[in-house]
Amino acid sequence: MPRYRLVIFDFDGTLADSLPWFRASFHDMIARFNLAPVPAEEMEGLRGLSAREIMTRLNVSTWQLPAIVSDMRKRKLAAASEISLFSGIPAMLTDLQGLDIKTAIVSSDSEASVRQVLGPAISLITRFDCGAAVFGKHWKFRRVARKLGAKPSETICIGDEIRDIEAARAADMDSGAVAWGYALPSALQAARPTHLFNSIEEMMQRLTMTK
Repeated sequence: MPRYRLVIFDFDGTLADSLPWFRASFHDMIARFNLAPVPAEEMEGLRGLSAREIMTRLNVSTWQLPAIVSDMRKRKLAAASEISLFSGIPAMLTDLQGLDIKTAIVSSDSEASVRQVLGPAISLITRFDCGAAVFGKHWKFRRVARKLGAKPSETICIGDEIRDIEAARAADMDSGAVAWGYALPSALQAARPTHLFNSIEEMMQRLTMTK
């Protein structure tokens, strides 16, 4: 029997290759909300910071955050047709379904955007709980597990940011960090995830291991 009965995935940077879109939209967001500019040579360095550290670097105030998130969701939905899943993701989700391992997506993005990018792979996802607050994912992790009848000890939450690892820890669940997303692998490793995955194949091997 597989170690995990439920896998909760983040979406952007984990299942969907949306980092190029984010990079192209970043400076427009900076100008739109009058945030602190980031020179080109500093862009890569942002990937080594936590979400709170990035907010501090950009001078994002707490009251601005909801408006910024809402704006980015709308822009992402409009650009959804330009974004695709990482190669190998549909096959991985198909294999998990065949093993009766439930899958869910908990994302800060809108469900409409997530569904559009998923396309036919929608049928491979057991449950969606999108529109998560930047720092509120752990509540959604717990709710999804409860709705799907999985214990925290049987659940792993997989994402590409430090805040995903922190949210899994707050929900008393294992965490998986992917090395191909928004945050640098070194920054993810420093946050001490349960597992750090360098490839989809490596992730699949871990998810299908027996107890």
